[in-house]
Amino acid sequence: MNRRVCRVALALLAPAPLAGQSLLYRSPNMGGTWVPDAGVVQFNFLHRFYVAPSAGDHKVTNFPTFTLAAGLGKGLDLGLHYATNSLLITSPYTPNETELFARWRVWGGADGSPGFAVSFTPAYNFAAQSVDGDVQVDWNWQRLTLAGSIRMTQHGLGSDQKARAAFAEGLVLRATRYIAFSGDVASFLNPTVQAAWSAAVNFQIPGAPHTFSLQASNAGTNTIQGASIASPFGKVLYGFEFTIPLHLKRFGPWFGKETAPAATGDAGTAAATIDVRSMAFRTDSVTIQAGQTVRWSNADPLIHTVTFEDPGVAGSGEIPVGGSYAKRFDMAGVYHYHCTPHPFMKGVVVVK
Repeated sequence: MNRRVCRVALALLAPAPLAGQSLLYRSPNMGGTWVPDAGVVQFNFLHRFYVAPSAGDHKVTNFPTFTLAAGLGKGLDLGLHYATNSLLITSPYTPNETELFARWRVWGGADGSPGFAVSFTPAYNFAAQSVDGDVQVDWNWQRLTLAGSIRMTQHGLGSDQKARAAFAEGLVLRATRYIAFSGDVASFLNPTVQAAWSAAVNFQIPGAPHTFSLQASNAGTNTIQGASIASPFGKVLYGFEFTIPLHLKRFGPWFGKETAPAATGDAGTAAATIDVRSMAFRTDSVTIQAGQTVRWSNADPLIHTVTFEDPGVAGSGEIPVGGSYAKRFDMAGVYHYHCTPHPFMKGVVVVK
């Protein structure tokens, strides 16, 4: 019993590789180039607020925004932002701001992959009745991420003007494996519109697929338009954001669908074996010769996958508790992979 308790404690406390979640690679008012894997629903809760003096007490004014996005595969997702206290459209006052969007990661690998990543995000803002769009470019180098985006709106701020443009720039500096600092600035190309800015301290929760940030900003929402202009509220807003990835197949038992059999993959003797435990690929880099096999053994009490960044390379599917997966590599190259339900788990196979 004591050994079992110790194992559970180690699983909770063991350090994980650098997270693959977006808050360690994007600043608060930037959309990022991150796209969930197919079958994963990303839920983010952004809550900003202002505390004002009131008669005999203090009044808290809240500005929450909910993000829900589903990965469709091939670098595509579909989602929405919903803000319940938006000040984007004040005449007539429209507090409920909904933005339906899609995102296509045109270039680049998973979050944090070295080099450039490019995404295109078309959207429709129901409050402004506007077709909007965002093209973002990220550049990752070691602990640094630089980001820039061009934003276009059909009816900027709900006006009759046919098109408006905004530019945004941001950066993220990862101080440690679990802590990053970020900031950004964005503005419409209009001298009468006040620029939006934000700053944050971002955290990865060790051994979990969640990240959160503590923020300050003068923007109330994180839609394309809302993140490009200072809120007319005229105050600095403080708050937080929390990210929750949901792997849909994990809810199969709710509907009587049991876990699939172990994914065995290719047959043959493995030249290298990678243990999957404590929410990590314990050997995160292996080197083999062409024609040899690698085996992954799942010793965690959770389902994992081996999902390769190159969509042309077949992965494992789900590896159940106690199961294993083997893959033979016939071509030389560098194969980066991650776990779909827990994208902070990463590894690489080098084939010579």
